[in-house]
Amino acid sequence: MLTKAEKTKQFILETAGPLYNEKGISGVSIDDVLAATRLTKGCLYGHFENKEDLSVQVVDLLLKKISDKIHLAVADKKTAKAKIFAFLDFYRDPIDTYISGGCPIFNTAVEADDNYPVIKQKIAGVFRAGQQDLINVLTEGINNGEFSPNLDATVFAFKLMASIEGGIVMCRTMDTAKPMQSLIKSLKTELEQYVI
Repeated sequence: MLTKAEKTKQFILETAGPLYNEKGISGVSIDDVLAATRLTKGCLYGHFENKEDLSVQVVDLLLKKISDKIHLAVADKKTAKAKIFAFLDFYRDPIDTYISGGCPIFNTAVEADDNYPVIKQKIAGVFRAGQQDLINVLTEGINNGEFSPNLDATVFAFKLMASIEGGIVMCRTMDTAKPMQSLIKSLKTELEQYVI
């Protein structure tokens, strides 16, 4: 059971999350967070040292939420192919996303690259973990005879992540989900070529 202070802090993080995902770290001001939460500056600073502390904790929450949701989408699938297809299908509509504003992994990565080294390392960790999860699934598929040993799990995992993340930003910029659906179909077709 959360204490009142923990509930307030969670409320601040949950309310600030979409703001950060839509406007970016540098685009969100403390006043934006105060307006959205309807809390006082004293209350906010009772939970966070400064904007940087708030930003890091909001990014942590966003990354955890998206990672948990992806794992949930894949968890109940029985085969490696079904798991990869579920991962791809998770991104089927890059316009109407799980967290308002698009993929927080990509959104934050672009901004953090040059300006926020602590957050950049967090994003790098998510990319590495996500890629490793895909490598593990593909390798499992090779080892259990589902996929041909000719499938290079490391290269294909990187291709999946790079394609999906790039597809998200392009589709959101062009305001259409159609190219993403074609991309997902193409990636599934390519994986099917390795099915034994």
